[in-house]
Amino acid sequence: MNSNHRSRFPYRRTYRRPSQYTLNTAATALALGIALVGCSGQGTGVRTEGQSESTNEMTSTGTKVLWVGDSIAGAEAPALGAALKASGVDFKDASSDGGGTIVAGSEKITKMIAADTWKQLTKNIESFQPTVIVYQITTYDWGSQDQQRAAYEKLVKTAEDAGARTVFVPAPPIKIDDFYKKHASQMRTAPQVVDAVAKNSGGAAVFLDASHVWGTDASAKKAQRASDGIHNCQQGAAAFAAWFTTELGKQQGFTPAAVDTWAEGSWTSDDRYANLKCDS
Repeated sequence: MNSNHRSRFPYRRTYRRPSQYTLNTAATALALGIALVGCSGQGTGVRTEGQSESTNEMTSTGTKVLWVGDSIAGAEAPALGAALKASGVDFKDASSDGGGTIVAGSEKITKMIAADTWKQLTKNIESFQPTVIVYQITTYDWGSQDQQRAAYEKLVKTAEDAGARTVFVPAPPIKIDDFYKKHASQMRTAPQVVDAVAKNSGGAAVFLDASHVWGTDASAKKAQRASDGIHNCQQGAAAFAAWFTTELGKQQGFTPAAVDTWAEGSWTSDDRYANLKCDS
């Protein structure tokens, strides 16, 4: 289910009322070397007069990124889109607040989500014609290792047939509550399976280990999880976007835009953050 159909599958995890989100503003700003803004979108401004906020007047690199994942990926998307567009990369957010998984697994809920994800993926490939499909492992990638492997290999083949490369990234560490508890082992195997699939793809796919950004402990300061232990606000999104754009640039041969050309843009006042009650 894409971001335009958020209410179609009101799954419990995605639509649980979010708790008050907190930002580690000083620490993240120090790490990025800039001052970021919160939900208000009000900042000191770092762009020069007449400079484009979203593209920074960058010439297109020819790279077109289709971003696929769940609501965690959705919370990262505003910053990621700003960072990539500022670097001359076209970006389409195809994340889903309803699940976003490509792994059908054995449960009815994941079969429904996966069927919709594949349907939307096909449409997005045809309309957007991406050169890179980025799949962030979702918190719904429930299934056996064989089921996970089959789904990830299918994505690589689908992308390859469309002339695109696949980039896999793991989800950030999250709090394993009662909802996730019975699926914790499946969630642990997904990154391992993805890594193996990428290594065996003959160069058609790559696995970028985002634990360099988040770490592996959801309760650690580095993880930048919100108070629910699941999503991120603007600061975490900016940290991920800066890292990912740099890594993708190495893969695709483009130079990422300086962080201060996009980090204080209008994306910081995206409705998603207001709805999540992110602090400024």
